[in-house]
Amino acid sequence: MFTQELFELALNITSPWIISSVDFDVEKQKLDIHIDFERGSEFEYTLEDGTIGKGKAYDTVKKTWRHLNFFQHECYLHARVPRVKREDNSIRMIQTPWQGKMNGFTLLFEALLLQLCTAMPVLKVSQIAGVSDDKLWDMLERYVDEAVDQMDLSDLNMLGLDETSKAKHHDYITLFVNLLTRKVVYITEGKDSKTIDDFVGFLTTHGGEPEQITDVSSDMSKAFIKGVKDNLPNAQITFDKFHIMKIINDAVNKVRIQEVKEQDVLKKKKFIFLKNNDNLTPKQLSILQELKMSKINLKTIRAMHIRENFQEIYNSDSFEEFQIKLQKWYFWATHSRLEPIKEAAYTIKRHWDGVLRWWHSQINNGILEGLNSIIQAAKSKARGYKLAKNFKIIAYLLTGDIDLNSLNRNFHKLT
Repeated sequence: MFTQELFELALNITSPWIISSVDFDVEKQKLDIHIDFERGSEFEYTLEDGTIGKGKAYDTVKKTWRHLNFFQHECYLHARVPRVKREDNSIRMIQTPWQGKMNGFTLLFEALLLQLCTAMPVLKVSQIAGVSDDKLWDMLERYVDEAVDQMDLSDLNMLGLDETSKAKHHDYITLFVNLLTRKVVYITEGKDSKTIDDFVGFLTTHGGEPEQITDVSSDMSKAFIKGVKDNLPNAQITFDKFHIMKIINDAVNKVRIQEVKEQDVLKKKKFIFLKNNDNLTPKQLSILQELKMSKINLKTIRAMHIRENFQEIYNSDSFEEFQIKLQKWYFWATHSRLEPIKEAAYTIKRHWDGVLRWWHSQINNGILEGLNSIIQAAKSKARGYKLAKNFKIIAYLLTGDIDLNSLNRNFHKLT
């Protein structure tokens, strides 16, 4: 009797539920806990209109749920679950306080599985928990879909968007991020202007309006620019400075590739010119200093100086200073006689307003780069993410602005 009372406390089993028996099978390493209810008990039910009623058991159905392991023992709960006759004369099975969203799992077991899936590949969780990975994906999809449905976007006004590959051969999804909460709010396949159309549909069904979006950070994709202009009338685009730096870095590297054919000293030194000085090793810094001090007038060194000068623009103390520095940089870059650098400068000129907008918005896609890294790292460790559905599930699970605690009261206890 003491054992049954102990398990009632451990499982938070309260009236009218009682534990009727506990069976250990040492050989099978299995623990079976049998739950019953007190004779004459009444059970609450909820009608479709929200009305709450009570009724006695009309009949019962035997059900089993997988629960958290008890040391090395797999643990299962077994119960006779009542069906009650409701006020509308319909007969429905009641919900037990321990049952999860998946048939055959308890809420606590699901909470554990959710936590494990945020920390390791789904296939690994499947092996540890002894649950098929298909059933795990079904569980994750159910939780994620419900959490996404509950998302409230009424306060969203600063948006970041970027594409990320979900498979080889240029297969993409686009991430939409709330730049204030630093969480993904929407994921859709593709990277064309239609992704913005899809987002607006999602926004309006989750308490938001297109007019409330005031700032968008993105790369210089023509499709994204068109999508924002067509669908978000009050949004001003800030072109992501990390994307701009990538354009300039690519130009520096093109200069190096052209020059390395004539200057052997540049061979195997690609990253010395593409990294910031703070990220170089002492050896790389020493090599770079030698190249700067040499009598060889290296074009790659000039290109690198132009890149460093562009970075310095973002340290301006006022918008006027920012604008003047950008204009001076553009003049220098377009008169550098370095064709790749000139092309990069012309690209920036074509997007001039969005580059200047940074001073007022102070936003960028650095957050998205970090979230993208998390998703790509997870993708590389688990099979099944190649499916668009599974990829979106794991992206929401790891980076989404979703509240799983509201769906499973036990989840926060394991985080």
